[in-house]
Amino acid sequence: MDRTGSPPTPMERGRPQLNLDELHQLKWLLGGVLALSSVWTVFYVDVDALTLLLATTFAVGAVLWRPGLPDLIPGWLHAMAFPVIVVVFGADLWLGGQTLPAMIRLDLMLILYRGISYRARRDDLQLIVLGLFLVVVAGVLTVSFTFAFQIMAFTACALSLLLVITLIDAAEAQDPPVKTPLFTWGITVPRPAWTHHADWRGFFRRMLRAVDWRLAGLWALLFAGVVGVSALLFVAIPRFQLENSLFLERFISRKARSGFTENVRFGDVTDIIQDNALALSVDISDPAEVPGTVYLRMVVLDEYREGSFKMSARLRSSSFENEQARYKVYGTQPPRRGERVLWTFYFEPGISRFMPVPGSFEILQFRDLQTVSASPLLRLVALKNEPATMTAYLMDRVVTSGSLTDPAFARVHAAMPREADGSPLEPDKVQMGLPLVDDDKRALAVAVTTFAGAEAGPGRLSAADFASKAAAWMAERHTYSLQSTLPSGGGDGLVRWIGGSTPGHCELFAGAFVLLARSAGYPARMIAGFKGGSWNAFTGNLTVHNNDAHAWCEIWDASTGSWIRVDPTPGSQAVATGDDPKGGAALARRTDSSWSARLDSLRILWYRRIVNFDQRTQVDAVRSLRDATNAGGQRLQVTFDRTAKAVKDWLTSPWDAGRVLRTAAGLVALVGIAWGGRALAGRWRWRRGGLETYGRRDPVRMEAGRWLARLRESEDRTGDLSPSISELERLRYGPRPGWPEPRTAFQRARQAWKDGRRRKRVGR
Repeated sequence: MDRTGSPPTPMERGRPQLNLDELHQLKWLLGGVLALSSVWTVFYVDVDALTLLLATTFAVGAVLWRPGLPDLIPGWLHAMAFPVIVVVFGADLWLGGQTLPAMIRLDLMLILYRGISYRARRDDLQLIVLGLFLVVVAGVLTVSFTFAFQIMAFTACALSLLLVITLIDAAEAQDPPVKTPLFTWGITVPRPAWTHHADWRGFFRRMLRAVDWRLAGLWALLFAGVVGVSALLFVAIPRFQLENSLFLERFISRKARSGFTENVRFGDVTDIIQDNALALSVDISDPAEVPGTVYLRMVVLDEYREGSFKMSARLRSSSFENEQARYKVYGTQPPRRGERVLWTFYFEPGISRFMPVPGSFEILQFRDLQTVSASPLLRLVALKNEPATMTAYLMDRVVTSGSLTDPAFARVHAAMPREADGSPLEPDKVQMGLPLVDDDKRALAVAVTTFAGAEAGPGRLSAADFASKAAAWMAERHTYSLQSTLPSGGGDGLVRWIGGSTPGHCELFAGAFVLLARSAGYPARMIAGFKGGSWNAFTGNLTVHNNDAHAWCEIWDASTGSWIRVDPTPGSQAVATGDDPKGGAALARRTDSSWSARLDSLRILWYRRIVNFDQRTQVDAVRSLRDATNAGGQRLQVTFDRTAKAVKDWLTSPWDAGRVLRTAAGLVALVGIAWGGRALAGRWRWRRGGLETYGRRDPVRMEAGRWLARLRESEDRTGDLSPSISELERLRYGPRPGWPEPRTAFQRARQAWKDGRRRKRVGR
């Protein structure tokens, strides 16, 4: 096989074959594509690594297009690369305190370095292993359907790279090249010969002529067959869940990507960012039961303090059941005969630990054991921790309604003690707290009188009528907007917004309604969750995105003993009437057949296959493996935390002159021991002798290789160095009996190198 890139001779019949330089060029291309395909899997993992991801993509793409660019990187920078990477990884682990994200960023840095450096065979294998780590982590932490295509591309690229490496090894075994180390101290990394005449357009034309399309088709058919058989086995074999991907999710924290929040604070400037990413998908066995507007409640915010709404400790302690590990949560709906209507939720990670609930239910079932605290009466279900992977759960006999019966609150409200003026003694207990200054309370009272009259209040004006009047009044004064600035001034910011005319978003309208209702004597609270969504035309499921996050209210209607849903945001039906249309007419208005819906449908098809609520026996069969893995991961984490704390305590303890001197002496001693050990090892290898053929451990051959790299790099600019190069090549590659005296040869090489540098400085 020709190594020089010369065209095929007339003796070659049929299609041409790639020469050795072209194989190296193909290896370079496959390595770059493999690096890019592996780092792009970070998009599927919620890790703060966008800067590294963009840097790797840009740098690897640049050296792919211009293979000569790595020649511009000086040798000292290569020498500093790994120490710097180790220091950055240590600092990342120390400051961030998260193991898996730090390891992912470390892998990205190593791939970046390998992707922009000329690689030997060992380096290419390292690149495959580094990319495989990212692929495996992304595969464990995601169930995205599109990820399956990316992992197939990575596999095909890795197999092709291994094939090209094998072909190069076979070609070089027949015609051994003159090898030089890819790294030498103090000078630039040697540039491979093929990069001097790399022409991608001509390379691809020659590739097309050289490809045996029958073999390529057979290879593609075999690969597709392997993928197809794997898919069939996946479909045929019973499925089981390894309890949230064994222990990896414990080493990564997620960032909320939606507008949902458990603590609504009204600042001076509020700017909600639209995020159209998928939040959850819902399969419903009977679409006719889907209301025209779906409200998915997640958390109740009943306490208003210092300009923010949150769930009060009183409500949390009195309403939620004890936290425990279980598969099912039983709701308030009694069992019913007849056909079951099942809602299957696929809740994406990074949203909340609270599960979206569309209404009252009989049973909520998880696909695996979860640590749950629930309040069926409030229609709230919360996990112990925010899930790191997609969480699937099934709800049976769901009843969507705009009202919520609450006998317990009715008893508390009826028995509440009051002041002489009729105000409750414990307003927080009955969700009527208004911890405001007197001026703000008077401003709220004036606003209530303006739209509801002087006789507004329970017993005189029904809760539903008050809600309609309040929502209409706010809609006249305020328009809806995602950007809003609270008016300046003293007192409570939300009260200032009520009295002004600036636009607002759903949280401002909901919070304002709660304050107005409580001022008029009606118990009220804010609800946060999701509203709306679209019906996927391809898979027939409800799709809810992050920008569907919403806030609304509930007002207490003492005459019916229930909470009534109120949505004061302009454009919404203010008070739930219970006659919201369902079935085909409601679905037709929300059907989505866009390309985005097509992509979401692929995800749903994937979820439907991997989610199973009837294979608990398979889960139990691997529970011992899961427990052992979790225990090992926890022990590793504890050991690492202890070590890190000990090192941190040692570093942060007071430093005096004696301690500094002892530490410096210890470092000097370690360096001396390392240097002495290296010298003794080199002397032992010298006496023992190297391999008779090309051996990397022979110190004479290694030293000859270093001097060869220096002289060859300088040869083009400093004159003829062939006598010294000839001696060094005999020491590097020749048999030991034919060697010149090594010390003399190295002295001549050093002198020749110095003479060359001297001639270069004087301009010869």
